[in-house]
Amino acid sequence: MATETPRRVENREAERLEGLPGSAPAGATAANGEEVEATARLLEGCVPLSHQVAGHMFGKDKGGILQHPDGTVLKQLQPPPRGPRELDFYNKVFADGCEDSVFLELQKYLPKYYGTWSLPTAPNDLYLKLEDVTHRFKKPCIMDVKIGQKSYDPYASEEKIKQQIGKYPLMEEIGFLVLGMRVYHVPTGSYETQNQHYGRGLTKETIKDGVAQFFYNGFTLRKDAIAVSIQKIKEILHWFENQKQLNFYASSLLFVYDGWSPCLNDGCLVEKNKVAEDQVPSDSTDNTLECNNNIHIINASETGEVETSDGKDFSKTYTFHNRHQNQFLLRDHLWKRSSCFSQKHLNGNVIPQLEKVFSQMPTSLPGNGEVEVRMIDFAHVFPSNVRDEGYIYGLKNLITVLQNILDT
Repeated sequence: MATETPRRVENREAERLEGLPGSAPAGATAANGEEVEATARLLEGCVPLSHQVAGHMFGKDKGGILQHPDGTVLKQLQPPPRGPRELDFYNKVFADGCEDSVFLELQKYLPKYYGTWSLPTAPNDLYLKLEDVTHRFKKPCIMDVKIGQKSYDPYASEEKIKQQIGKYPLMEEIGFLVLGMRVYHVPTGSYETQNQHYGRGLTKETIKDGVAQFFYNGFTLRKDAIAVSIQKIKEILHWFENQKQLNFYASSLLFVYDGWSPCLNDGCLVEKNKVAEDQVPSDSTDNTLECNNNIHIINASETGEVETSDGKDFSKTYTFHNRHQNQFLLRDHLWKRSSCFSQKHLNGNVIPQLEKVFSQMPTSLPGNGEVEVRMIDFAHVFPSNVRDEGYIYGLKNLITVLQNILDT
C-alpha cells in the first residue's frame, strides 16, 4: 500500500472536510496548524480523522478515530467488554482461512480490516486498523445511521436501557436513527453538517424529509445515489434474512457518495455540449436552460459520458436499463416532457447534435457503483441462533423511506 506523509494526509483531509465537529474550520489559525503538527508527531504521524460525523471525537472524548499516514482509519479500542468484543468480531469475520459462508459474505459489507495498531510508546493502547471507505471520493458526502429497534444490548442495565430509550423514543417504531451527516453543497462549494441532535429531532412525519437532506446538494436531489443506496441496503438485508449466527445492537450503516460532479461544479449544462450556441435560437436559450435544470450533461466530446439527475421517475429506471434504453428514456424526457423546445427548434439543427451526444452515452450512467454502504460499529454484536428481527425491521423501514424519497 502506498504511504503518504502526515503532511499530505493532513492537507488532503483538511481540504475535503472543512468545518466538521472536531476538525479545524476554514481559515484555521497558524496556532491550530501547529497543534495538528504536534498531535501528528505525538501519534507517529497519525492525525484526527477530519471527516468523522458521529461517535467519539478525538480531543473531545477519551477515545477517538485517527487517520494513519497510509490512509487507513484507526479506531481506538473501547474499554472492556465493548472493545474486546468488537476486536473479536473483526478477527472472526476476517480470519485467515475462514470458510464460514456467513462470515465470507459479511466481509463485503464491512470496511476492510487490517489488524490492530498501537504506538511504540503505548503498546497496550490498541486501535483497529480499517479501510477508509471515503478515500476514492473527491467530495465525500457521509451519513451515519444507527440500525435496529433497540440501541441497547440484552445485557444492558435498567439504567442504560432507560437512558437509550430516552435519547430517541421512536427508535423501536422507526427502526433507525440518523447519527450525523455532512453534505457537499454545490452552489456554495461548502459542506453542511448535522449531528445526532438533528436525527433525534426527526419524527414519523419528518423522517422522510430529514433523510432526503443527505441527498440534496443545494441544486438537485441526487436520486442516482438514492437508487444505488437502496440496492446496496437490499443486499445487506438479504444477508440478514439468511443468517442466524449474530445479532447486532447499536450498529450503524455508513453511507458515502461523491458530492463532486464535473457537470455541476463546472457549470456544464446543455450550452457547453456539442449543441453550439449559434445552433440554438437566441429566443429560446434562457428558457431551455431554465426548463432543463434537472438534466445535466457532461461534455461528451471530452469524457464520453453523460451525467443526469432527472426528475420524478427517470432515476428509478436508469440503473437497470441498457445503453439503448437509457438513450430513449433520456431523449423522451428532454424532447417530449420539456416545453423548452418549440416545434421549430426540434426541426432544426439541435436534434442531430443531441443525437451525437446520446450516441456517446455509456452503458451505465454515472452514479452506478459510486455509492458506498458499509456496516460499522460492532461493540454490541452477540452470538445468536435466531434471525436479527430488530435489524431487519430497521433495514426494511429505511428502504421504504428511501423509496418514498425516490418516488417523490
